[in-house]
Amino acid sequence: MSGILYGIGVGPGDGQLLTIRAYRLLTGAKVIAVPVKKYGESSRALNIIRETVDVAGKTIVELEFPMARQKSVLEESHKMAARKISAWLDQGEDVMLITLGDVSVYSTCTYVLDKIRQMGYPIRIIPGIPSFCSGAALAGLSLAEGDEKLAVLSSLGESSEIEKILDDFDNVVLMKAGRQMENIEKILEEKGLLKNATVICNAGMEDMYIGPVDGSREYGYFTTLIVKKGSREL
Repeated sequence: MSGILYGIGVGPGDGQLLTIRAYRLLTGAKVIAVPVKKYGESSRALNIIRETVDVAGKTIVELEFPMARQKSVLEESHKMAARKISAWLDQGEDVMLITLGDVSVYSTCTYVLDKIRQMGYPIRIIPGIPSFCSGAALAGLSLAEGDEKLAVLSSLGESSEIEKILDDFDNVVLMKAGRQMENIEKILEEKGLLKNATVICNAGMEDMYIGPVDGSREYGYFTTLIVKKGSREL
């Protein structure tokens, strides 16, 4: 009988925000699969669970997901990850595949889960706290109230797409905004929305930044921008 692959969201960066369900599964696990940019590099997701879960004696399987945009490169990394995981499942071992935030929100792990499911193995998904929800809480912001329309998107799209979303929705969450902050700042300034924007960078981590858009700052991959046209705080 094969093992089960669990896709587990470990939250935005604070180990104390790990769900009880995730904690119990990870504590009892023998095999934990962790995403890394390159083999041998530190895994943020693994560092998060180490705050509350003792990983000593557990097998840690590194899955390399390069920071690339070429579909062929990404597809090959997903296939390799699925092969590594299936080898453990074939031995009857359950595997815990951890990911930052929530599994269902812009997570690379969903591609691996799909491949494992297509190969005929059982999967389970354990939700985690999405980074933008944690960021809104840390910033004291309400994401949506009453009949307000909320859009959540990756800022890796075209400028015209971002502009249209800003026009059509009351509140907008732009995830993975780091690479495009200069362009986004320009768009917000043109629309008179700079004062309505809050940046959350590395939510829940030691180097966290929460504040207005600041063109002099360098923003990393884990940067989220919340734009509230009503701009009401909690």
